[in-house]
Amino acid sequence: MAVAIRGGGIAANCCAHLLTRAGIATSQTVGARAPVPAILLSDTALNLLRNVFERPELFADRPRITHRVVAWGTREPVTLPHGAVVVSEGDLDAALGGAPGRGGRPWLTLQTAQPFPAGELRTFGSRRTVAAQVRLLDETEGSACWIEAVEAGWLFLIPSGSGAAWLLCVGAPAAVLLAESRHVAPRVELAGEPSAAFETSPRMLTRLQGPDWLACGSAAIAFDPICGDGTAQAVREAILACAVIGAMREGGDPEALRLHFESMLIAAMRRHLRLCAQFYASGGQGEWWRAQLAGLAEGFDWCTARLARMPEPRYELHDFRLVARGAAA
Repeated sequence: MAVAIRGGGIAANCCAHLLTRAGIATSQTVGARAPVPAILLSDTALNLLRNVFERPELFADRPRITHRVVAWGTREPVTLPHGAVVVSEGDLDAALGGAPGRGGRPWLTLQTAQPFPAGELRTFGSRRTVAAQVRLLDETEGSACWIEAVEAGWLFLIPSGSGAAWLLCVGAPAAVLLAESRHVAPRVELAGEPSAAFETSPRMLTRLQGPDWLACGSAAIAFDPICGDGTAQAVREAILACAVIGAMREGGDPEALRLHFESMLIAAMRRHLRLCAQFYASGGQGEWWRAQLAGLAEGFDWCTARLARMPEPRYELHDFRLVARGAAA
């Protein structure tokens, strides 16, 4: 029994580790992809990674984010506790990636990168985003990330240590958003040219499984960065995918298990879209904000219709194992 992993990133690395730990042979093919400049690892995501890799000190030496300052809509900034560390995708690959396994002929493939065997990528809204390196004008503010809504979109300031930071500019070019900013702009100065634009709207494949494959990771299902849960979601998807594979190995119904996997990911997206809608309903009143809210509503209805056609969940996840409901007591 062997599993082929196609792609890299957090979900792929977690799957490779969990399957190997379960005694399932793997092989991994990692293609080229554009790296993410900065990843804000919330304490939830960090604890999940520490549990998966059994490394309680993972990234314990990194500078910490201790709070988040939110200036949303017409309200004055509000400071909220927020535990996190900032790492690059290279940091994650170096810490979590291992030597590719050499499994035998695979009976199932875990897809974490394009091209996928089936389905199309469905996008809920349009969030054209650029990332810019900036310098904090006051280095003592390096433990706070900032989120600010303006008329044309929103800004996400992520300190990365030693006075440096990354600025995500969502909805419009950096110059436009900074010109409208009352709170983030006075705290930073640009330290480099903004990146090429990329998409950060919620999106997912219209099909996430087939007879011999499962799809997971941010290429298959991606969250809006406004909620800060994308990395944790990628880890959860990997845990679920490996639990499904483990249950198949133990003689479980493959089709029922694959449908369970797909329905859980659709349900996760629906919850995410509902949460996003609360932010986009109050961020601004302009055309861009209304368009994003409409896209979220369309996505929520699409997920709801998909779930209505799927069977009720028959399994529960307990630690890293999937068991039939009612059999885990």
